[in-house]
Order: sequence, then C-alpha cells, then structure tokens
Amino acid sequence: MNDLLLESATALAALIREGKVSPIEVLQAHLDRIDQINPHLNAIVTLAPDAMDHAKLAEAAVTRGDLLGPLHGLPVTVKDTIDTSGLRTTSGSAMRAEFLPQRDAPSVARLKAAGAIILGKTNTAEMAMDYSTDNPLFDPAVNPYDPLLTTGGSSGGEAAAIASCISPAGIGSDLAGSVRIPSHFCGITGLKPTVGRIPGEGQFPPGTGPYSLGAAIGPMARRVNDLALMFNVLAGIGTTTFAEDPTMSQANQDASLAGSRVAWYSDDGVAAVTVETRKTVEAAALALSDAGLIVEQTLPPGTERGHELWLKLFSRASVVQLRNVYAGNEEKGGQFVRWRLATADDTPAPALDDYINSWLERDRLRAMLVEWMEHTPLLIAPVGATPAYKHGTLKVTVGESTMSTFRAFSYSQTFNAFDLPALVVPAGRSREGLPIGVQIIGRPFAEATVLAAAAIIEEALGGWQLPPFLSDKL
Repeated sequence: MNDLLLESATALAALIREGKVSPIEVLQAHLDRIDQINPHLNAIVTLAPDAMDHAKLAEAAVTRGDLLGPLHGLPVTVKDTIDTSGLRTTSGSAMRAEFLPQRDAPSVARLKAAGAIILGKTNTAEMAMDYSTDNPLFDPAVNPYDPLLTTGGSSGGEAAAIASCISPAGIGSDLAGSVRIPSHFCGITGLKPTVGRIPGEGQFPPGTGPYSLGAAIGPMARRVNDLALMFNVLAGIGTTTFAEDPTMSQANQDASLAGSRVAWYSDDGVAAVTVETRKTVEAAALALSDAGLIVEQTLPPGTERGHELWLKLFSRASVVQLRNVYAGNEEKGGQFVRWRLATADDTPAPALDDYINSWLERDRLRAMLVEWMEHTPLLIAPVGATPAYKHGTLKVTVGESTMSTFRAFSYSQTFNAFDLPALVVPAGRSREGLPIGVQIIGRPFAEATVLAAAAIIEEALGGWQLPPFLSDKL
C-alpha cells in the first residue's frame, strides 16, 4: 500500500505545499487505490474525469511558487446529494440519474477555492432518507470492516471511502445523523455543524422548509485535525489548523478546556445501548477528566424529547418531499422510497396547530438546554444503540429491548432537532472488533470547542484504524 494513502489530509496538504510530494503523485495513488478497493466497497459511484488535469495545474502552481490555498492539490470526495458543476449528482434517485448541475454548491466552491481537487461522488441512500447506503442506481455501499454490514446512511459511501483510504477527506450532509452514523459505523470522524455555519445550498433534497431547522453539510475525515482544516475552509473562517498554529497545540487545547464542565450520558430513555457502547462513552468522559475537565454523569434537560420532536418536525416533511419528486413516477422509487410513500398515511398528518405547537415546544426546550449549557458547555453521548449491523436490518435488539433502527439512533436525531454542533470520533470497539464512536456536542456555533475536546479523546483512545477486512486487498 502506498504510504501516501495513510497520511492525514492535513499532512498531505502540507507535503504538497512544501513541494515534498506532487499533487499528481497524490492523486494517482488514490486512483490506483480506487481501482483496487472500490469494486469491493462501491463507495465512489462517479469519478471526476478532469481530476488529473486539475492535479497537473496544481503541480504547475507549486512549481511557479504561487500563493497556495490550504487544500491545494488535495483530492476530496463529495456526497452524491451535493451539487458539483458538470459532474453527475444523482441523490441516489432514478429521477435524477443523469442530472448534471450547472454550478457547484457553495460548499464545493469553497473547497475548490482552497485548492482542493474533486476526486468523485460518493454513494448515498436514495434521497438521503435511510440509515443505509442503497439506492436503485447503484449497488449498496459495503462497510470496510465486514462486507455483510451496512455503512450506515445516508453519507455511507463517503465514510467507507475515507475509512478505506480511497479518499483523504470529504463532505456529507446530516438531518438525522447522516454524517455521524456512517462515521460511527466505519470508524472515522465526522462533524455536523450548527445550521448556517457551512452554506447548505446546492443539495438535493434541499435543506429548506422545516429541514432548515436541523439540516447541515459537514466534513468527514480520518483525523480530528483534518476535520478542523476542512471545517475552517467550509465555514469561511480562516485557514489555520491545529497542526500549523502553535496556540492550538494539543497541550494548549487541553489547557483551554481545563476546568470546563462536561455532562455525559448513555441512556436517553428512548434507546438502550450495548454494554460496549456505554463503556466507550465512559472512556471518552474519563479521557476528558484526565485532561482537567470537570465531568459529571447526568442527562441534560430536554434531550429525552429529541427523538419525539424530530419525528414531529421532520418526518412529515420527508413525505411531502418524496411525493413532490415522485408524483406520477412512484414506480421509479427504490425499496425504501416505495415503502415510505405506501405507508405515509398510516400515521395521520398533524393538524397545523399541532405542528406549530411542536415547533414552539422545540424552541422552548432548545432555549432551556442552551441556557443549561452555559455552565456545562460540552456533552458526551452515544451515537446510537449499536455498532454497524447487517444490510437490510430493520430492527435491532439490545438486551431485552427491540427497536427500529431509526429509534436506535435517537441520540443523533436529538442534536438535529435542537441544532447543536455534534462531532463523532472513534473511541472504542465492540466484541466483534467493530468501531464505536462517541458524540461530542457543544453550544450553538461552538464547533472549535467541540473539535478541541474531540482531539483529546482521539489522542487518548486511538482514533481511526485501517479496517482489517481490507488487509488482504492491499
């Protein structure tokens, strides 16, 4: 395996800027890896045909001594729901099988402006509406830890690509855990920022209407410092990374958080979690305690209502979206979409007053939680009830509790409902050796604090590891 593939995105970008490695060499290493590994994973569904042309231009810029962006020459991938100019963007739907956007989503434009090279588009759930990565256009994406397991969804192709080193970093989208759950299942890091922190335009389904309360585009990578690098570019707040700025060294991160209060919990009263999941959350909390933070086990106010409010605010919106897109063409929907449309009216649509009351209740509980977090600005929680499960799973059992796969990830949905930044970092393993991530949650727009806490946990507990399933395919 080419050693360049194991480098972090931050390290690769630095090597390119310093002229120690060519953008052409970096891109070719990833293209070779794609040829070798992607047939086993089905993570990337469309390659950018002009990627090598851009790598040659990037190499020429280095040779000339041009001023280089923070991502100069770095190949990145983009979830297939986010627009890329002239590059097929399907949203996993037969209704958009040959859709070619005329312009880049603002998030993609910012990546390109920072010098990144779009490598390709990654597999997604149809219309980004399922906790698996499967759709009528492409075969399912495969978990790099075990081909029998799902990558999670809906940004599952992105997570599998990054975990298996066919992409150093990329972007996904998240309305119900769609960045965080695949990151958890595949053993990488992923950030759902506060809504509006990263431009959300240029994706389909669009993050408008009720979705604007909780839908966000976010970076995904193998290491926390790579998330910081990508986030800074995407949020347009500068180009400094932990590695480049001595004021953000690990020691200073620890010092800046020392004395901060942290609440951790592993039971939201909605979904029971596995023993290994609870132990992983405890280990993450202990890592922060060892770094000088004040850690307490407690359920933050309102979090037990997050799953319920998510359903009330967003579930019906998904039905309306699907009906608008597939009107008269319902047969073109995949298995999940056809099921969702067929069962949409099993639960009556809420009356307008009920919907408004749910919105008001969400705002009241969010305000109460944000006020409580003035004194306890960080939360540690599970991503969900279990690590990755088999393709086609509809229910999971934990102890004596059996629940739908959707209910099992109430811990993720809560922070879309309340619009708080939430980051997943790998922090443990199941008995089967599957990765288990933890969520670090902060106050609105406090992504820097969340990133700093995640870096401490990653340092203490090991972070990303190359999936062993791929060892015989290197």
